[in-house]
Amino acid sequence: MSDSTTNTSDVLALDSLLTADELELREKVRDFTAHRIRPNIARWYEDAVFPRDIAPELGELGVLGMHLEGYGCPGRTAVEYGVAAMELEAGDSGIRTFVSVQGSLAMTAIHKWGSEAQKRQWLPRMAAGELIGCFALTEPTAGSDPSSMTTFARETSDGWVLDGAKRWIGLASIADVMVVWANTEDGIRGFLVAAGTPGVAATPIEPKLSMRASVQCDVTFDDVRLGPDAILPGAMGLRGPFSCLNEARYGIAWGAMGAARDSYEAALDYAGNRLQFGRPLAGYQLTQEKLVNMLVEIQKGTMLALHLGRLKDAGHLQPQQISLGKLNNVREAIKIAREARTILGGNGVTLDYSPLRHASNLESVRTYEGTDEVHTLILGQHITGMGAFRG
Repeated sequence: MSDSTTNTSDVLALDSLLTADELELREKVRDFTAHRIRPNIARWYEDAVFPRDIAPELGELGVLGMHLEGYGCPGRTAVEYGVAAMELEAGDSGIRTFVSVQGSLAMTAIHKWGSEAQKRQWLPRMAAGELIGCFALTEPTAGSDPSSMTTFARETSDGWVLDGAKRWIGLASIADVMVVWANTEDGIRGFLVAAGTPGVAATPIEPKLSMRASVQCDVTFDDVRLGPDAILPGAMGLRGPFSCLNEARYGIAWGAMGAARDSYEAALDYAGNRLQFGRPLAGYQLTQEKLVNMLVEIQKGTMLALHLGRLKDAGHLQPQQISLGKLNNVREAIKIAREARTILGGNGVTLDYSPLRHASNLESVRTYEGTDEVHTLILGQHITGMGAFRG
């Protein structure tokens, strides 16, 4: 249980709302982040490298597809997934993004919409981190409006022919299997495309100012021949990809608070040790106001994420509630990371400190899985009853 008299990151004692299993998992992931991510992240970020060898380590940690049941998946609760996402993103958004793309997107698509044979073929090795998946939905001209996608799969006598292009596809260049969403004569369908399939090209997008310890790609499909068993039989229409996006959006609500907390703690530590005008920065009113404002939003955002997790575990979580969590927590996390950087002064623009790296990463998190504008419109439609996406 958190001691609110000494824990400067949990004044409300929110840890007391977590079960023993949730706390145990959190400490396990927090320890992994401390020993595997923090010592290396500045180099990974500077070199724009995603550490491919971390995948099986994350599989062993039990965080890949951790909310899924069976087929070698961990079968943990929504809250357990949330606290894991928070601790991983306290290390770096890029590492948490890998877990999200692998588990919440690619594995969820196969688990929810795939055939029994597809599940058995892919999920056990993906849960172990032996195989990597990606989720190809966004296109160069179809980001927030996936219904306008132009990638098309044409049915033939012996399978399918896939043509088109995708953009900002995480992990595509290192993926063993792509979950590709395409228009067909019967609407939008999902397909599994194995690495090495002729006609598929994935090119990392470089250089980037954000998510540098992660991989995002342009992907093209040129007369790609697929067998009849490539299609995800259960996915029809946008309901297929949206069900996966909601899983990812939920994890982001937790993860963003991890980045925010790490930024706050970096600033708090620095302020307590950095002397200016003969006293620590933490002893000045302006600094204390900044730190207090950060903490207030972190505690509120964490409480919101936990509430969403409890709703999800109870089977009651709704899309508009996920939108509220993603919109608020990422927006506030960016503000916190930027404000934390100001306490660090000039030192804050170096990779010796995390806040500006978190702020840069969060600009990507703010955009993917639904921009602020998209989540505002989802909430707007819910509270007014009127859709304004095309108005």
